[in-house]
Amino acid sequence: MPPILTPPPEDATPVRRTVTREDLIIAALALIGPHRSLSTLSLREVAREAGIAPNSFYRQFRDMDELSIALIDLAGRSLRTIIGQARRRATVSATSVVWVSVETFMEQLRADDKLLHVLLREGAVGSDDFKHAVERELQYFEDELQVDLVRLAAMDGVRLHAPQLAAKAITRLVFAMGASAMDQPPEKDAELIEEISTMVRMIIVGARTPAAFRRKR
Repeated sequence: MPPILTPPPEDATPVRRTVTREDLIIAALALIGPHRSLSTLSLREVAREAGIAPNSFYRQFRDMDELSIALIDLAGRSLRTIIGQARRRATVSATSVVWVSVETFMEQLRADDKLLHVLLREGAVGSDDFKHAVERELQYFEDELQVDLVRLAAMDGVRLHAPQLAAKAITRLVFAMGASAMDQPPEKDAELIEEISTMVRMIIVGARTPAAFRRKR
């Protein structure tokens, strides 16, 4: 008489790991660092970090470039939300808005999620597609900052010369200074916040002085 085979208990059935886009983005973030950019990551590394087989990666992304651009977009959206909320909380004067915005930027530079690192590093050393994605995010920052600059100028009863250029100058300055600060010790952040804030205020004061832009005959 053949032996009677009993089915294994339900809890003994192996559970298949279901990967999500967020899992893969988190895995990529865990792998990058001060000396590693997205462009240096391999698909196998990200899959291993996420605890899945490499083939499972393709259920969410076509390739590493698509994952990297999705991560750049996420970084831009998250940072715009955080810094935008900080600017809206500091509505008393342009000076307070500048200080709070720069301080928040530096806090994000030191944050564990490394989202700001993605924008700063990939804009400098990433592929052309990555650089274009970062450039798009910077333009979103500039558009939102321009609205705030015009609003603050109106509150003070003044007009702003070329607000789109002022917003671009401020955005590019802050991101360039942030890129340099990545390799500096956090102990220097307070000094850097003061320095960047002063530079930004200089741009705003200049933009609020139309006479400085009149052409001499």
